[in-house]
Amino acid sequence: MDGGGAEGELTAQETALYDRQIRVWGVDAQKRLSKAHVLVCGLNGTTIEFCKNIVLAGVGSLSLMDDHMVTEDDLNANFLIPPEESIYGGRSRAEVCCESLKDFNPMVRVSIKKGDPSLIDGEFLDKFDIIVISAASLKTKLFINDNCRKRSKRIAFYTIDCKDSCGEIFVDLQKHSYVQKKPGRETEQQELTYSSLQEAISVPWNNLPKKTAKLYFAMRVLENYELSEGRTPGETTLSDMPAVLARRKDMCDKMSLSESQIPGALMERLLAAGKKEHPPVCAILGGILGQEVIKSISCKGDPIKNFFYFDAADGKGVIEDIPPPSAN
Repeated sequence: MDGGGAEGELTAQETALYDRQIRVWGVDAQKRLSKAHVLVCGLNGTTIEFCKNIVLAGVGSLSLMDDHMVTEDDLNANFLIPPEESIYGGRSRAEVCCESLKDFNPMVRVSIKKGDPSLIDGEFLDKFDIIVISAASLKTKLFINDNCRKRSKRIAFYTIDCKDSCGEIFVDLQKHSYVQKKPGRETEQQELTYSSLQEAISVPWNNLPKKTAKLYFAMRVLENYELSEGRTPGETTLSDMPAVLARRKDMCDKMSLSESQIPGALMERLLAAGKKEHPPVCAILGGILGQEVIKSISCKGDPIKNFFYFDAADGKGVIEDIPPPSAN
């Protein structure tokens, strides 16, 4: 969505339903939101929290892509899947979640898109303003992010992943203009230029600030290991710990970074998590992503740039702005 004025008017029904949030972010923001089209690839506890939030907020349409059949493991964090196997048995995550989300807000168009995210083409992406990817390989994330950047329209790209008690969000808004309200001052127009995911993870580690979140490095080690071993996210287990630590050493040596920046205990927690998500962390991450997408669509407020990390061990959320290599 661009930063220009939203066209069209809200219906009386929309104005009544969204009265409280219109008071918070204004009628123009609600108009933009009601015309925005969002695609979510990968349905789990984290993305479902996000979906719930933007459906309640009144997004124009939400498309769900996840052909995987529901398993008992999905019940642990995905609160939209009923526990009765007679309801979810033999059905995809997208099918089950789509029905539940429609009940949250009948005014939002919720639909299913079948297919493999790793094969999404550019013309398909043109249907959407926001793309959210979760539980996908690094290769798939890079592929979709690159395709988003090649389109003539600006498509906001997000990844979100929860590893039990840890979480990561990545944001690429390309060139984003927004209005910032300063205390006691008039609003100011701001513009940010974002790194692509490829640029953000290609920055030499020894060029990054010393206080860069340890989770940033740990996630890079894990995804690098999974990529080289052909693993899907979550398939790496504690039995792989020696090989993962060897990969950590290789990467730290290459990047001139002390291994102490990637504690073994943190890597152990990530491997032990597997595909498990911690529901309270899902709620936090999904809530933050929902706010960020609304900021992107409404063009109001400071957005995250580029990474956000949350670790329940210390209860802190950290934003990491990783500039492209050329800017270092």
